[in-house]
Amino acid sequence: MKSDTQSILIIYTGGTIGMREDPMTKTLSPMRFELIQDEIPELHKLGFKIDSVTFSPPIDSANMTPEIWIDLAKTIKECYSKYDGFVILHGTDTMAYTASALSYMLENLDKPVILTGSQLPIGVLRTDGKENIITAIQIAAAQRKGKAIVPEVCVYFSSFLFRGNRTTKEDSQQFSAFASHHYPKLAIAGIDIEYYYGLINYPSSKGTFKINTSINDNVIVLKVFPGLNRKYFESILSLPGLKGVILESYGSGNMPTYPWIFEAIKSATLRGVIFLNVSQCPGGRVKMGYYETSRELQEAGVVSGKDITIEAAVTKLMFLLGQKLSADEVVEYLNQNLSGEIEN
Repeated sequence: MKSDTQSILIIYTGGTIGMREDPMTKTLSPMRFELIQDEIPELHKLGFKIDSVTFSPPIDSANMTPEIWIDLAKTIKECYSKYDGFVILHGTDTMAYTASALSYMLENLDKPVILTGSQLPIGVLRTDGKENIITAIQIAAAQRKGKAIVPEVCVYFSSFLFRGNRTTKEDSQQFSAFASHHYPKLAIAGIDIEYYYGLINYPSSKGTFKINTSINDNVIVLKVFPGLNRKYFESILSLPGLKGVILESYGSGNMPTYPWIFEAIKSATLRGVIFLNVSQCPGGRVKMGYYETSRELQEAGVVSGKDITIEAAVTKLMFLLGQKLSADEVVEYLNQNLSGEIEN
């Protein structure tokens, strides 16, 4: 929906969308956002007030950190009253992590925060970046009865709008780079943008918007595989300062039945380490107790991640560990749906 009064803030962090190819080395490096705007004159035809801020220097998304998530949250907080929506231009490699983190950090959000990027740089003839930016801005500005149509953190990419903390990058070669295996698309952009209102997370009671930037990154992801080495496994769980472990288990949450695995987990749990069980399968969900192996994990104190993505699991655990919560309270909140990241 177009309106001369609507205003959008574009936050340019970096990523492929803003890359320029060196004619000599053929390597990609970030360019200034003003040059991106020159590449997309269509932005001036949208009829919105569009401002931008640029991270300096622009960041390759492989270098994304919790500190940058905090900077993003602070930027949105500082500008929240001035704009109807926000578009974050971001590299694709860690976009789902950033979207997931922001979904926890932005409390009482009632405006769109849309992350997008591209697989090809904006200056390349066949770039997918132009359509992604233009449609992301339209979605960020879209209103119905004076209220935002999509008041949550989302990822828009290649015609599809996904809930941010349900999104995973699954392809580095195709324009359709992202998928949401356990939650339907919130919108599809064809000739028109079709919104699925019943799937969008609308705030039930509007509180004052605020940000929570407390994050504890003493977390590790430990993927299970045949031949898992006992010495390394036990060493990882004995790391000083370790607070949380994401176990990437088989299928519906299964682990090898070696006694030393459960003993190491029990020992770490007694020291206050929190374990969250996430399936390695992109379309998998954890069903603790469904098989005997996962029942033993449950008895060892491991929390079921249900149908959570690895990106949402990592950022949720970091977020909860950053709060002033006891281990029991962290476990309690891991079992709860905080911002649409797991099935109720």
